Amino acid sequence: MNHEELVAYCLAKPGAIPDEPWEGDLVAKVGGKIFAFLGTGGLGVKCGRDADEAAELRHRYPGAASVMPYIGRHGWNTVAIDGTVPDDELLELVDDSYAAVVAKLPKRLRPQIA
Repeated sequence: MNHEELVAYCLAKPGAIPDEPWEGDLVAKVGGKIFAFLGTGGLGVKCGRDADEAAELRHRYPGAASVMPYIGRHGWNTVAIDGTVPDDELLELVDDSYAAVVAKLPKRLRPQIA
C-alpha cells in the first residue's frame, strides 16, 4: 500500500474530509476531529484507549511504529508505510482510529453509516 492509496481509503470513510491544519500536513477528519494524520512521514492513528494499549503495536513493529509526538500519551502512534506493517493491518488501524473518534462525537455529528 502506498501513501496515495491510504489517503484514498481514509477519505472514503463516511463523513471523512481532508484538512491541512498545518502547512503540508494532511489529516483526515470526521465530525471536525482528526482520525488519521497523513503527512509524508507515515500514518498517525489512535491505537487504543491509552499509551499502554498503543504500546502493543510498537512492541510488534519496533522499527515501524513509534509514539506520536505530543499526543502519544493518549494512545496515538506513528506507523511507517514501508511494507513492514501488512496492508490489512494498516487498514484495520485506520478503521479502529476512525471508530474510536466517531464513538466520541456527539450524535448530531456522527456520520450516517449504511
